[in-house]
Amino acid sequence: MVMLRNMIFATDNSNKVNEINGLMSENFSFRIITKTEAGILEQIEETGTTILENAKLKANYITEKYGFDCFSEDTGLIVDAIGGEPGVYSARYAGRDNDSEKNIELLLKRLENKADRSAKFLTIIALNIKKNQFIFEGEVKGTIIKSKRGDKGFGYDPVFQPDGFDITFAEMDTDSKSKISHRGRAFNKLIEFLNTYNLD
Repeated sequence: MVMLRNMIFATDNSNKVNEINGLMSENFSFRIITKTEAGILEQIEETGTTILENAKLKANYITEKYGFDCFSEDTGLIVDAIGGEPGVYSARYAGRDNDSEKNIELLLKRLENKADRSAKFLTIIALNIKKNQFIFEGEVKGTIIKSKRGDKGFGYDPVFQPDGFDITFAEMDTDSKSKISHRGRAFNKLIEFLNTYNLD
């Protein structure tokens, strides 16, 4: 029987954990656990001014304070017509309560008179393992539609329609979304790396 090595994902967002678990093969040598499952109960403040900074600071917090190997991710929605907003502030665009409904409402209001509704999701993962740090990125381009569609997914998924599709992320099942999403692409790079990483 193969012993699985725990790898902490610096999140308590079950949607994100389910997404990466759906991408892992049966012979993956790591067991992904949340920071709470690892006994880390405090919230890690996202004080970075870029998506990369936030990804790094969350991973570094856990490694430096607890000594654990871990990875973290930060994701932003980047909308061209409003200067790249909401970007690093995507989760708290309409306030610090991280209310997705309010965030979407504000985004649609900002885009009311904009002809260009192009956007992209960007995910950056920071992996700390054996005193080294590795960075992985994934992105997907699309369009912000004018009203919400779908009840799956989370965040801005109901108003983001990826290029090449006529449905939003919120209208896709988890498996379909993971195959093309920004986070799925970054997760796949992480998984591929860990599958070949020498732990000895």
